[in-house]
Amino acid sequence: MNPVVLYLLLLKATMTSFSGLASLPVIHGDLVERYHVLTERQLNTAVAAGRTGPGPVGLYIVNAGYLVAGVPGAIAGWLAMVTPAFLVAPLLRFFSRRASHPRVRSAIRGVLLASAALLISSTIPLGKAALEDPAKIVIAMVSFGLLALTRIETVWVILGAAAAGALLGLAG
Repeated sequence: MNPVVLYLLLLKATMTSFSGLASLPVIHGDLVERYHVLTERQLNTAVAAGRTGPGPVGLYIVNAGYLVAGVPGAIAGWLAMVTPAFLVAPLLRFFSRRASHPRVRSAIRGVLLASAALLISSTIPLGKAALEDPAKIVIAMVSFGLLALTRIETVWVILGAAAAGALLGLAG
């Protein structure tokens, strides 16, 4: 895929979402379903790699770009990830002056709700591709339970799930 087209598709995803993984349904729709330049597994890999390293939550966009078009794709992904940040400063200045206005507060709540819905919808294709057998489902359920019900740091849950997955891989 042409890196410029890839940049525009990834930019569309980052501009229509307001948090890291909220762009995932848009990226899934374009790169996996429409253009078939990524598989479900590759997108899962991009998300996992982006989440395990330090940096912003949306870093998976760079990984997805790399999987589509190599280094030029990674550059396109990085540019798509940082472009909205340059546009946010003027928007924040505009909205901060009007933050107490009921219509502005309602609009912000609407954006937050839409973003939450995008996050929820992004888990469905990821789950379908990743949860292929009972052992992986158990790892996911235990991880969710630990994160939802305890104060264990996320990094320990991720490392534990990775170790469990590695042991399952060694066991056959």
